[in-house]
Amino acid sequence: MRRRLSGGLGPAFNNLFTASLASNLGDGIARTALPLLAARLTDDPLLIAGIAAMAMLPWLLCAIPAGILVDRIDRRIALALANTVRMILAVALCVLTATDALTIVWLYALIFIYGAFETVYDGATRAVVPSIIGRADLPRANSRIEAGELVVQNFLAGPLTSLLFAVSVLIPLGANAVAFLVAAALALFLPKIASGRQHALIGDQTEAAWYRQFVDGYRFIVKSRMLVTLWLLSTTVGLAFSFATASFVLFVLGPLAVPEAWFGVFMLSGAIGGIVGSVFTAPLKNRLNAGPTMAIMLVLSGLAFLIVGLWPNLWVTVIFFAVSSGAVTVWNILVMSLRQSIIPGHLLGRVHGTWRTLLWGATPIGSVLGGLVGRIDLALPFIIGGVVATVLGIVFYRFISTLPNAEDVPDPLGPDALVPL
Repeated sequence: MRRRLSGGLGPAFNNLFTASLASNLGDGIARTALPLLAARLTDDPLLIAGIAAMAMLPWLLCAIPAGILVDRIDRRIALALANTVRMILAVALCVLTATDALTIVWLYALIFIYGAFETVYDGATRAVVPSIIGRADLPRANSRIEAGELVVQNFLAGPLTSLLFAVSVLIPLGANAVAFLVAAALALFLPKIASGRQHALIGDQTEAAWYRQFVDGYRFIVKSRMLVTLWLLSTTVGLAFSFATASFVLFVLGPLAVPEAWFGVFMLSGAIGGIVGSVFTAPLKNRLNAGPTMAIMLVLSGLAFLIVGLWPNLWVTVIFFAVSSGAVTVWNILVMSLRQSIIPGHLLGRVHGTWRTLLWGATPIGSVLGGLVGRIDLALPFIIGGVVATVLGIVFYRFISTLPNAEDVPDPLGPDALVPL
């Protein structure tokens, strides 16, 4: 017997949310410590940009295999596996640092492996949410996850990591390992419905050979003109943003003259903007509808980056970095909710992996190009990236403004076939 999930968030979501907070603490420590470690190893903007490129390269190479894995195994196991491997990598980074054996090459290698398992974690998390949440509540659930990520990574992990980094780099790196261990354990306590096994009743993942499933996500996306247009647009905008922020740590430490110990504190401006964006996503969507809200946010985020590049002042950057982060957060929440409402449960991993393969797989290109331009002037990538994003927002404004709300999309499985409990 099949019945619909309750519209409330419920204990299953609270369990997932708690595990997500622990994992995001580890992510926040890593994302603050790794650029600072890189800045100690080199002051070459291109090599620094390579850190961002190496972090995103796994999305080009591993996102689709990760999506297939997420659709084939218990999604709780996928979450635990991803965080366990990242814990081991954090321990390895501690050892290399403590023995003065860390080089930029070792850092690149660790970041790549870390990113490979991040594709598994991200795909599993995004696939679990619509299994335990009603479609009308997807924007609220995604907003809460996004806000939790921003609070933990930036208000807790960011400033604390920067301050402890100045004392001893081993302290935040050790805390990083513990955070991932806790997240891995919590994932195993998610309820059975989060496993994704119920979709085997309607899916083909247990029948088809895994190597035949590489194009499943692509086939689903290209069947919809709306999805394929949004996919290509999101990828191009992401390329522009990765170009703009490729040498961001050098921009902050150099032209803005922010001390290394205060780098994490500076990044709070982006966190504040993102939290404000997550809080106002639902009210804006309810007032304007999802499409018009997304269209406005895309133009606003591009203009914010352009202003940062044209006016490289500390307080101007703080304000407009917050504006851009808030706008991007609103965009991400509404796009994710729309996709989750359209994609059938048995395809969530593969479609998400395919989407991120192009979207995030293209960002290393932007990072490398932005790093090369940053050798000329560290503000120039913001100007170019901001112009590109703003122009795209204006050109595609009409298309974006017609996108539907998540709850208005017809159920892909029919009126009586959501999830059996």
